[in-house]
Amino acid sequence: MIRFEDVEVAFGDHRAVSHLDLEIQEGEFFTLLGPSGCGKTTALRALAGFVEPTGGRIHINGRDVTRVPSEKRGVGMVFQNYALFPSMNVRENIAFGLSVQKTSKAEQRRRVDEIADRTGLALSQLEKNVSELSGGQQQRVAIARALALTPSILLLDEPLSNLDAKLRVQLREQLKDLQHEVGVTTVYVTHDQEEALTLSDRIAVLDAGTLQQVGTPEEIYDRSATPFVCRFIGENNRLSPAQITSLGGGLDATAESYVRPEKLHLAETGEASTASAFLDGTIVDRTYHGSHSVYTVRAEDAALRVSVPAAASARQWNPGDAVRVDVDPRWILQYPAA
Repeated sequence: MIRFEDVEVAFGDHRAVSHLDLEIQEGEFFTLLGPSGCGKTTALRALAGFVEPTGGRIHINGRDVTRVPSEKRGVGMVFQNYALFPSMNVRENIAFGLSVQKTSKAEQRRRVDEIADRTGLALSQLEKNVSELSGGQQQRVAIARALALTPSILLLDEPLSNLDAKLRVQLREQLKDLQHEVGVTTVYVTHDQEEALTLSDRIAVLDAGTLQQVGTPEEIYDRSATPFVCRFIGENNRLSPAQITSLGGGLDATAESYVRPEKLHLAETGEASTASAFLDGTIVDRTYHGSHSVYTVRAEDAALRVSVPAAASARQWNPGDAVRVDVDPRWILQYPAA
């Protein structure tokens, strides 16, 4: 469906995207994820036709579109600030692209009513000015405007970043449902790891313009390919050489080693266990998060954070308590020293 072939984008001496090779399948919800300045938005804008690559090729459905104007690529774009026209009402905003294409008024009305319904906009809202709508409603108008032209590809550049946390979660679910319903290939840009993990069929993680890993959310999280991906996605503990040596099991004490807090199990010293490896330690601190608690445990020469679900144990440990941290070596991510 979409193929980046050794794509480079440079602005003077700054290389924003470097040797990007990437394929996105038809119907996928595909996310470009990374910190600010990693090149994800530049890659999206190159796909949209707003930025011209300084090297490589971009293909859509087998067609080389590297030098093809944006309006001839069959893509719809939703920007971070939505880019709605304040002088137009909702209906006029959604119909803007259709009017540019000189679609008949009757067909414009039919298409706008249909897409408004699919994106959860009430017909009564169509005659309102966009300034009268909430941030979430404005986001739906921006998506409706992009979908009104029936693009083969929908591009979304951090469309939830301006919303409050609760609304972001709500609209995340609705956005995924909408994408499933419409079936349009979607490329989504975000720096929010939780957004990427919950929305995506597959994720590409970028850092400093370079592709670090492509995979399903589970692959990215549980089998991070590089230390950067491991550190960027979710929470983790970096294990010390002394901890790795104590765990044994063929682990490399010279490697950079990580384990995620929820992969560890906390137990009383001497309690029966089926774990193949463990570390003895002492509780240093506890933070309560409602659904779970995070314990900081001093084990060997370093601290570990252990996430314990609220329903997993009636026991609450206190600072100074002796505990055992059970570790399944399968969950330890190791990256050999250079």
